[in-house]
Amino acid sequence: MTPEDALNQIRAHADPERAAGAKAYHKSDRLHLGVANPVLNDLSKSWRQTLDVEARVALADGLWQTDIYEARLAAAKVLTQARLRPDDAAWALIQSWVPTFDSWAIADHACMAGQKRLVAAPERLDQVEAWTQSDHLWTRRAALVITLPWTKQNFPKPDEIAARERILGWAAGYVPDRQWFIQKAIAWWVRELGKHDGPRARAFLDTHGAQMKPFAAKEAAKYLT
Repeated sequence: MTPEDALNQIRAHADPERAAGAKAYHKSDRLHLGVANPVLNDLSKSWRQTLDVEARVALADGLWQTDIYEARLAAAKVLTQARLRPDDAAWALIQSWVPTFDSWAIADHACMAGQKRLVAAPERLDQVEAWTQSDHLWTRRAALVITLPWTKQNFPKPDEIAARERILGWAAGYVPDRQWFIQKAIAWWVRELGKHDGPRARAFLDTHGAQMKPFAAKEAAKYLT
């Protein structure tokens, strides 16, 4: 399976009207084909089932390089699975994508793939922490999106609690940043945490909520009573 083969399979489902709507919605300059997400899910699943890890990484790399919207989503989906051994090349590829993020939809799909690699090797949080100091908005945002799995444990182990506190520290450092996507990312992380660790989410808002943008503070508190 070459990137060209995969792209042809994606193009077979192109819908120009849908593409125009998506392009307008995302305020995007890149090419959109108008292929629905469930179709991309099915295609990427079929590719994962027939390719070894090395071939999947090569396919994801080639699809990403096209800079076509659906191809970039598919590139991320090819690498979105919990079991991926060895996964160093996949993690390196995902990291290489981060500085090229320029929209929330593509970034979120890539971060979903990255979440699996972080959960598989939590020591990679050391690398993600460096993203928090980037001058690139989407890289800073990605540090919170890619670490969302640490909001989800109801009974976290000591190392998971430590990671949770560490990431909340990153979020606290972002609070003075008034950019909408950064405030939204803080709210997203704390909101999800509130579903599983209300006291810790509440403590964050008690300390930082007044300094957050009102919409972000309200969203972060959504699941707190």
